[in-house]
Amino acid sequence: MRTSYSAHQRERIADASPALKMTAGRVRFVLLMLGMLFLALIGRAIYLQVVQQDFLQGQGEARFRRAMTLEANRGVITDRNGEPLAISSPVQTIWASPADMEPVPPAKLRDLGKLLDISPEELATKLSDHKKEFVYIKRQISPELADKVMALGIPGIAKQQEYRRFYPAGEIISHIIGFTGVDGKGQEGVELAREKMLAGKDGRRVVIKDRRGHIIEDVAAIEPPKDGQTLALAVDHRIQYLAYREIKAAVEENKAKAGSVVVLDAKSGELLALANYPSFNPNNRVGTTPEMLRNRAVIDLFEPGSTMKPLSISLALEHGKATVNTVLDTHSYMIGPATIRDVSAQPSLNILGIIQKSSNVGTSKLALLSSPQDFWTYYDALGFGRPPNTGFPGEAAGRLRDWKNWRPIEQATMSFGYGVSVSLLQMARAYTIFTNDGVMLPISLYKTNNPMPGKRVLSEKTAHEMHDLLVANSEPGGGAVGGRIIGYSIGGKSGTARKLEGRTYVANKHRALFIGFAPGKNPKLIVAVMIDEPTAGKYYGGAISAPVFSQVAGGALRVLNVQPDEPSNNSLLPDSTPVPADF
Repeated sequence: MRTSYSAHQRERIADASPALKMTAGRVRFVLLMLGMLFLALIGRAIYLQVVQQDFLQGQGEARFRRAMTLEANRGVITDRNGEPLAISSPVQTIWASPADMEPVPPAKLRDLGKLLDISPEELATKLSDHKKEFVYIKRQISPELADKVMALGIPGIAKQQEYRRFYPAGEIISHIIGFTGVDGKGQEGVELAREKMLAGKDGRRVVIKDRRGHIIEDVAAIEPPKDGQTLALAVDHRIQYLAYREIKAAVEENKAKAGSVVVLDAKSGELLALANYPSFNPNNRVGTTPEMLRNRAVIDLFEPGSTMKPLSISLALEHGKATVNTVLDTHSYMIGPATIRDVSAQPSLNILGIIQKSSNVGTSKLALLSSPQDFWTYYDALGFGRPPNTGFPGEAAGRLRDWKNWRPIEQATMSFGYGVSVSLLQMARAYTIFTNDGVMLPISLYKTNNPMPGKRVLSEKTAHEMHDLLVANSEPGGGAVGGRIIGYSIGGKSGTARKLEGRTYVANKHRALFIGFAPGKNPKLIVAVMIDEPTAGKYYGGAISAPVFSQVAGGALRVLNVQPDEPSNNSLLPDSTPVPADF
């Protein structure tokens, strides 16, 4: 049925059509825009939830999730008797997360700075970079002080436990132990050499924290730290104290530049003491200079002078070029343009006389009985020119030139300690051939119940002969009388070496040395002493280094309860004007 409209109605419908059409267009446009917005929201959601998921999750975790390091306790270092030489104590470190912090009120900033002894300006600078999520405020403070800091209630300020290294013996043993840095890592000495063993392994704890730094929950299993191992040194802290006390006194009394002492177990090669002066306090290194840090006994090289003579004379005895009864003409003689002479000239001397009078002429003539290659091979076997492999960081190898490049004079001068460079530690080790039947022992920094086997350098016969000659050198008329110990026999050799500056040996700068063993009849200890540039008047090794040997070795024998092997009245004072027989 068709609907009929009047003319008036048809007119009204015609007038409404454009409006209806416009309204429908607007609806479609709005729906389209809404659809596009909806699609944009869906796209954004997909982008954030899928494409940017890792980034956003990381940003959220960076603000609230924290991976905390659980610091391992560094291992204790002890002496051979269990006496602690390096220990770690718990301390606190204050840190902040500027990215999570609101501006700190000035009053709070002043209070924090007053507690930590930091200016408000410096604190403001540390906290100003809001891109940083971790910054140290003050490290290694006492737990009591850390509690006061946290009591201020500053959001974003937190504390964590660390360990600080302490050295009970201080400067007495600092060159052996070394020290750690503020991060707890070894920097020098045994602390550096055995870093991996001592450091252990840090643990890890992942937590959620609020903006005030409070832990809300753990979000992963805690990985506990593994503490470092205890390390027992061969050092005896009682002997170490004696060595340091005596070398310090000798350096100061003789107004010397420096001094060193090495004490070895004569039968095992264990390092019982090593002291240098000047020294430093590892607990407080403010004002410490590089010279104070030098472990001179290990890294300083020098020409050993007459302390080398027993070693070079041994080669002639070993190869049958001479016997203990051999007598040599000891008048001065020429090698090319150079003259070999003695300070205390004698027309002739037997082997004991050559040692007692410290004859350059006699020693060099014995050395020249061997070929350059044999002489070099012997010095090489004694470890000269090679690191001693003790484990000390930076240990020196010394200098021993290839025999093929020697000039005629060099073998002669090397026999009495010039033209070859060694460390005091190397010289002390070389003397183990006289206390251990011709076998040179490796030096051990660490306590051991099973000493490493040594290397045979001399036959037992030659070693015993030289041992007896060195003991005889401490009797009246010998050059080692200044090292005698009340109640004990000794064996030893003094030395005085001029120092080389540029290419010239200067007359007023010396090194005074003494190396010996005690008791002489059954050696337990080897003690080597070096005093660098004494300027108080005396400079001969027999005059200023031998007494240090006497005090250190005598005290050490009593500490170790070694029974005296001579009467208590065996002391022999050296002549007040000793013959200069050290050169």
